[in-house]
Formats: sequence, C-alpha cells, structure tokens
Amino acid sequence: MAGPIVSDMTGAPLDPTRLSRRKWYVMSGGWSLVLVPWLIAGLTDSSHGVPMRVLIALVVLAYAATYVFGLFEAMVRETAPWRAGVLVAMVLLWTAMSFGLHGGTGVLYTISFVVVSLIALLRKEIGAVAAVAALGYAVGVGYLTGGGLEFGDVIGLVAMTVAMIGMFGLIRANTQLREAREELARMAVTQERERIARDLHDVLGHSLTTITVKTALARRLLEKGDAERAAVEVADVERLGRQALADVRSTVSANRVASLAHEIAGAREALRAAGIEADLPVAVDDVAEDRQQVFAYVLREGVTNVIRHSGAGHCTVRMGPASLEIVDDGVGAPTTTPAGNGQSGLAERVAAIGGWLETGPRDDGGYRLAAVLETTRPRPHGVSVWAEKA
Repeated sequence: MAGPIVSDMTGAPLDPTRLSRRKWYVMSGGWSLVLVPWLIAGLTDSSHGVPMRVLIALVVLAYAATYVFGLFEAMVRETAPWRAGVLVAMVLLWTAMSFGLHGGTGVLYTISFVVVSLIALLRKEIGAVAAVAALGYAVGVGYLTGGGLEFGDVIGLVAMTVAMIGMFGLIRANTQLREAREELARMAVTQERERIARDLHDVLGHSLTTITVKTALARRLLEKGDAERAAVEVADVERLGRQALADVRSTVSANRVASLAHEIAGAREALRAAGIEADLPVAVDDVAEDRQQVFAYVLREGVTNVIRHSGAGHCTVRMGPASLEIVDDGVGAPTTTPAGNGQSGLAERVAAIGGWLETGPRDDGGYRLAAVLETTRPRPHGVSVWAEKA
C-alpha cells in the first residue's frame, strides 16, 4: 500500500511521504485497480438480477473511492468525525461487497484496504489492535457468507495483516528519522544565525565604538589646531575601519578567531582615546589557549561597555588562568537594568567552556563584569541574571 500514512505520538495523522493530493490519487488509485476483478464479478454474477449486479458494482466503486478520496481527506483534515466516518464507511462497504459476492473469489483479501485505513488513521498501538480485529471480522464474515473459507485463507489474511503492521512500523520509523534530521538542520541554521549575530555584535560593537571615540578625539584635536595628532587619529580610524570590514568577512565565513593579546592592545588604545585611565595585563601566558578566545570576547564587550555607558575615569582588568574581571569607577548600573545582546552572547560563550558570567554594580561604586571558570568555586546565587543563565 502506498500513500501518506501513520499518525504521530499524539494521534494526529502525518504524511511521511509528503505526497501531494495528485500523487496520492495516482498511487492509491493505481492500487485500487486490484478491485477490478471483483467489480467484474459483481456485474457478471448470474445469481443476482441486473439491479443487484449494478448495486454490487456501485458498492465496489464506492469502496475504492472511499479509500482513494475519503482516506486522504481524513488524514488532511485530522478531525475525529472525518476519521470515524471514513472507517465506518470502509467497513460497511466491504461488508456489503463481501455478502453481495457471497465471500467468494478471494473477496476476503480486499479487507486489506480497511486494514490500511485503520493503521493510517489511528495511533500506532490502537491501529495494530484494530487491524487484528478487522482480520477477525473478515474471518467471521467469510464463515457467515459460506464462501469456502479454508485454513490457508486464514493464514494468508494473518500474514497480510502482520506484514502491513510491520511495513507501517518501518514507515513511522523512517518518518521520525526524517523529521529528526530536518529538525537538526533547522537547529543548525538557527545556531549559525545566532553565531553570526553574536559575532557581528562583538566585532562591530567594539570597532564602531572605538571609531566613534577616535573620530571625536580627532575633531577635538582639529579644533585645537593640532592637525598632526588629528591626522594620526584619522589614520587609526581608517585602519580600524579596514580591520572591522575584514572581521565581518571572517565572521560570516566562520574563519575569525579572536586574539586575547590583540584585544588587550586594542582595549588600551580605545580607553586612551576615550580619556579613561587603563590598568591592563601585559601578558596572556597564564591563560590556557582554549580559554583565550572566550576571554578575548569578554574583554572586548566589557571595555566597549565601559567606554559607552560608564562615564568612568579609570578601568582595571584583572586576569588569571580561570577568570577575567573588568571593573570601572563609573556610574554603575542598577540591578534591574536589562542586559543587552552582548552580555547574553557572552554568557553563552562562557557557559560553553564550563563557566559563568557575573555582572553588577560594585559596593564602592562603578561596575563589574567577570567571567569565572574556577570549577572548585561554587557558583554564586543571585549575583546576576547572567550568572544564572550561563
């Protein structure tokens, strides 16, 4: 049997083959051609008059039409009345066809259409039980119609039912695997978008902040008539612009690797241009190589926020093998202030290497941002929302 079959774990029908209506009609209609012998048998049955022959033929046609059209609609509409209506119609039409043909000429094997419909429209466990019940019903009808039911026919019906249950079990498994693969693909796309957005924020946020600060410094120097120093700052702005463009290209192609040493040098220059006294590490040798990239992003974001928001006159960066801390003596920030995408991205980066992010105002004024990776230190409770999220 071919067509959009099976139901998901909640009982809602699902089309594992993603067949369009036209393709379903072609495939199921082609299978329904196996009913042609019984259509001919009904029309040529000499034991019935012409009206009864026509009626039996119409029953056979209605049985095929219900399977082709009704079953598809029941799966598409996914409503209990449609499912119940199609199943009841299939059972009644098959019963009428079997009694009309006296259970002969192998008509009992056409119960396969009912079996397919049951498995297609009912949940996995219920469908299997209903299919076995349909088999028993077919055997009972065969006995009542006196169609010469033999033990071989019973074995054939049992084999057919078991084969269909197994086949649809494979279809369900394949459907789940395909859905899992598609979900993984969607997750990969989402993660890549989030990576690009996070990296672009880190790259452009710092670069544009530094460019803005240096441009403002160059303007002030020009106003003071110090064209030589202003030219140096403008040259730095040009260099930063080119570097930002290169970083954006590397970010999009996933080739960018942040350098902690480079970020320290850039932070010193950016803080100087902003008129903020800086106390920064002079070396990164104490930090393991697998942590340096994350620390570089934390340093970049922290210094950018100091320049943008703190109004500080002094910024200190303390760095150790398992921690990086950035503090300033600025205006601080209330604990209820929602953090932006930068801290959210940092929390994800730090969490990826087994740490957490701590942010918040200092007791003696200013603000503190720290990435902590010390496994022997218990994670603090309530230090910041990002410490919890990370």
